[in-house]
Amino acid sequence: MNRRLAQGFHGDAPSRGRAPVRAVVALGANLGDRVATLRAAVADLQRLPLTAEVVAAPTIESVALKPDGPDASAPAYLNTVALVTTRLAPSVLLSYLHAIEARHGRVREERWGDRTLDLDLIAYGDARSDAPGLVLPHPRAAERDFVLAPWLSLDPDAELPGHGRVDALLRRLRGAE
Repeated sequence: MNRRLAQGFHGDAPSRGRAPVRAVVALGANLGDRVATLRAAVADLQRLPLTAEVVAAPTIESVALKPDGPDASAPAYLNTVALVTTRLAPSVLLSYLHAIEARHGRVREERWGDRTLDLDLIAYGDARSDAPGLVLPHPRAAERDFVLAPWLSLDPDAELPGHGRVDALLRRLRGAE
């Protein structure tokens, strides 16, 4: 495990004896066979050690987001969210997510660039962290329809720690509030 990931986050005690926690993982792909990649990534999540259950929402398609905003000229993303019940520490789970991305050809050359697979740890129970390399909850999750909508489809009572109910966040994003 990368020790830098664990610094500043006190919830990274050894996994033995850790109570299961529900983590929220966002999955996206806009290069290659997006459907096959997302299916394989969910299967990879299901094979993680100390992980009891993985439930994924139906996929949705979204426009690519770049640092300057939406980019309709870039390949569109397929997105989903998985709820992962695990006893893995958050930094360990994040390391596994990066390994799954790499196994599916993810290259990190350009910030918010096109990619074969993107896995983001959105939330880990109600944990909060501002450690380098492990910010929880994900700093932009409350602004992402393609995260909130699939998550809400799996859990109508979902809450994003520090931001409130996912249904209210989604209504606000869509201008219905």
